[in-house]
Amino acid sequence: MLSWERPACWVRRKRRCGVAELLADHTTLRVGGPARRWVEADTEQALISAVADADAAGEPVLLLSGGSNMVVSDDGFDGVVVHVATRGIGGQVASCDLGEAACGGIMVDVAAGENWSAFVDWTVASELVGVEALAGIPGTVGSTPIQNVGAYGQDVSQTLWHVRTWDRRTRSPKLFSNADCAFGYRSSRFKAEPDRYVVLGVTFQLTQGTRSSKVRYAELANRVGVEVGHKANLAAVRDAVLALRRGKGMVLDAEDHDTWSAGSFFTNPVVTPEVAAALPPEAPRFDAGGGLVKSSAAWLIDHAGFGKGYGVAPVTLSTKHALAITNRGGARADEVIALAREIRDGVEAKWGVRLVPEPVFVGVSLD
Repeated sequence: MLSWERPACWVRRKRRCGVAELLADHTTLRVGGPARRWVEADTEQALISAVADADAAGEPVLLLSGGSNMVVSDDGFDGVVVHVATRGIGGQVASCDLGEAACGGIMVDVAAGENWSAFVDWTVASELVGVEALAGIPGTVGSTPIQNVGAYGQDVSQTLWHVRTWDRRTRSPKLFSNADCAFGYRSSRFKAEPDRYVVLGVTFQLTQGTRSSKVRYAELANRVGVEVGHKANLAAVRDAVLALRRGKGMVLDAEDHDTWSAGSFFTNPVVTPEVAAALPPEAPRFDAGGGLVKSSAAWLIDHAGFGKGYGVAPVTLSTKHALAITNRGGARADEVIALAREIRDGVEAKWGVRLVPEPVFVGVSLD
């Protein structure tokens, strides 16, 4: 267990004081103890070297990018935390020998450490279509294929061309095409093997235009004034998504404690038709493929008695959205876990559905 206390010089000069970097300062939930060692990797070579050297020394490694999908123990991390801070965006016209879908499009290479929301803004400003409905999602580009990040009818698997990685097992670079990534709902091969691959960069295949992709989410379609399955102005879709996310406390704002969260804490459950049939008629149901049914975690939570704002400060559900567990200021990881466990168990007792957490847990567990 690590122990720490803030010296007088912490706020302005913590690195000069030789004090461990506090992970609460680098996660959107603002929870987490100190790192035993901190490495800032602002180039691909620095990133590879930091991980490879730690692996060779048998030192535990935690890769940290935007910190938007993590719950870190109050004890911190007893190893090296490698902060992915690489930068760079480059694009080129896609050749038709890449396939008919790529003709007239743009292949955009993005460094893993680029801010995702800023990248989406860049695509809209550059009149590139394909990720506009993913605006406002916190974190970095390198994290998006791991979770197969998605929202409002889009996910990154729809436009991702390939992922460049460093394979920690073979100690060599490895390139994954879209088909090799084993994408599923909030999942990928990278999530299935969390300690093997370091994402170095992602290439997206986007199309040129001022009209969005087909809008597939009813709430978004209504906001931009089109029917589901139709296109709208590219920037209008991005702006509508940002407005919807802000209304749910899902756009980072230092002044709004509803955004001091790890995002959606639970994934939408995918269940058998029998389990879905046992839910109330008004419970949301969507075809998940393979004969399975997806429901809404937020609906199940809310209707199990855990409404917006549920809990006791400093840890409560968001006052804007029942799916986010928030830090009202000064929260500890064990308090976050306690509320998450209460909600998970309460939903299971009420509906017979066991919710699956979405964040990465470091040194903590719901079990």
